[in-house]
Amino acid sequence: MMANQLPIPAFFNPQTVGEIWRVPYLDRAAAAETWAKEHQIKPATTDRCRVCLLVVDVQNTFCIPEFELFVGGQSGLGAVEDNRRLCEFIYRNLGTITTITPTMDTHKAVQIFHPVFWVNGAGEHPQPASNISFAEVAQGLWRVNPAIAFSTKRDYEDLQQYARHYTAQLSQAGKYPLTIWPYHAMLGGIGHALVPAVEEALFFHNLVRHSQTHFEIKGDNPLTENYSALRPEVLDDAHGQPIAQENTRFLQKLLAFDALIIAGQAKSHCLAWTVDDLLSEILRHDPALAKKVYLLEDCTSPVVIPGVVDFTAQADQAFDRFAAAGMQLVSSTMAIADFPGLNL
Repeated sequence: MMANQLPIPAFFNPQTVGEIWRVPYLDRAAAAETWAKEHQIKPATTDRCRVCLLVVDVQNTFCIPEFELFVGGQSGLGAVEDNRRLCEFIYRNLGTITTITPTMDTHKAVQIFHPVFWVNGAGEHPQPASNISFAEVAQGLWRVNPAIAFSTKRDYEDLQQYARHYTAQLSQAGKYPLTIWPYHAMLGGIGHALVPAVEEALFFHNLVRHSQTHFEIKGDNPLTENYSALRPEVLDDAHGQPIAQENTRFLQKLLAFDALIIAGQAKSHCLAWTVDDLLSEILRHDPALAKKVYLLEDCTSPVVIPGVVDFTAQADQAFDRFAAAGMQLVSSTMAIADFPGLNL
């Protein structure tokens, strides 16, 4: 064990990281009180150097095999392996992490990236993992499903106009084309919940450090994708009226920390887009701030659907760009105290 790191509690079972189970809150609360005393861990309010761990979308829908959008990465077990390392990182650095902030991808059935939103001339919905381009919308190959206008509380013709605008905006901004995803991260469903092993680690940290876990909801706007926790893909409708806004409150909160460590899923999508928006804000104000952002490179994996799509190259290119801008790529086996540039 490296200097400045704590042992991993005996209750942590790395073999169950890829499974669904109930966190025994009362047992963990009692263990947390004992753990803090045994290892002389002080409350987070005493931290001289304030460290935030941002955990992006570590939810069952992305991280449990056989769930809707399991991020297998190159190994086929990417998110499970990532979360085992993430949990161990949290436990070993429990006394150093001030705050943990998980983002929660949050969806309902009627959203622009779900099949029910669209129909073709035969009344069929698009298949999951397919793309819808501006050209296809403009030509009428795909159109908004008339039946969902009621749920969005918008006029159908206005929705059709918005669909053309939306797909055009994605293309012009250099974003990924509109991807139709399986129904996932459904609010109220088990897929929306945090992976139990990670939830347990966050709960334990909360009580050991007396630091409330800060949950950040994203992705519930029916008219736009929201890969990034800081900004939806499209902000305005076809008339220039706002349909969403940047999450400046959350952005300011993250940048207020002395160090920001980022992990989660997926390296090619929600995590990459979040870091990209964070970097854009940093470059607008003070490029030197990039040095206080640390990316846990072994706690994130790209979207890979064998035989369908592989975003590994795009994810690696994004991380190369982040590193070139001054953000630091680190490993979960490192003690936070050993991170370059940190003075704990």
